[in-house]
Amino acid sequence: MAREGSIRFGLTPVFLSNDLEVLDELQAYLAAATRREVQLVTQRTYQEVTALLVSGNLDAAWICGYPYMKFRDELELVATPVWRGSPLYQSYLIIGSDRAASTFDDCRGDIHAFSDPDSNSGYLVTKTYLAERQVSEERFFRKSFFTYGHRNVIRAVASGLADSGSVDGYVWEVMRETEPELVTRTKVLVKSKWNGFPPVAAPARTLGFKSFLAIQNALLTMTGSELGRSVLKKLELDGFTRAPPSTFDSIAASMDIVRRLG
Repeated sequence: MAREGSIRFGLTPVFLSNDLEVLDELQAYLAAATRREVQLVTQRTYQEVTALLVSGNLDAAWICGYPYMKFRDELELVATPVWRGSPLYQSYLIIGSDRAASTFDDCRGDIHAFSDPDSNSGYLVTKTYLAERQVSEERFFRKSFFTYGHRNVIRAVASGLADSGSVDGYVWEVMRETEPELVTRTKVLVKSKWNGFPPVAAPARTLGFKSFLAIQNALLTMTGSELGRSVLKKLELDGFTRAPPSTFDSIAASMDIVRRLG
């Protein structure tokens, strides 16, 4: 655990990890709001961050709904981001902007870019499409690979390194505004159903601890601070809310489909 008085806050390798200004502001906001020293901890993969969180080596982490559901007995929701008025988002299956395709089945034989094996939008959703067709990714795609970042999935498809890719719809929408020259070289072929937005979680055994409550309060009151509003604006989020665990039931359903049919 972090020493008394300090907070270790983990981040998965989503697009914001490439934006040092956002990271610096987020760290500064959390430190001011919790009145504690805050260390942001980043790792290359979702699995590494989740392992640190479950083992108690992080006080909280901004993870994906998929690992949250994998370890739901060991993790507790702290807060969930609100994007466009809701704590929900979609997975997008993207292709090159000049490609003629109309359905997921048109991607058979593609070179496909996934984000991370523990990502809901960047892997599990597409695995569910495949399981529903009772076909493996090895049989459906000519080749697939992991980019370990949603931004990298977009880059792979935009450059032609991949024919198609599985990406977080929130990331694609934000990057369409911040990096239009890149994103306009791709287009959305399939949008998933709505899923719980990647939440901030903490080890379940810390529920009620001062560190847990300090982080939760900092996130839930973010709109009340000028620095907090600046961070939210850069992330294009409305704020954070206390979404119930049932918000992630659709991810649990996908996990069940892959387990039964995959």
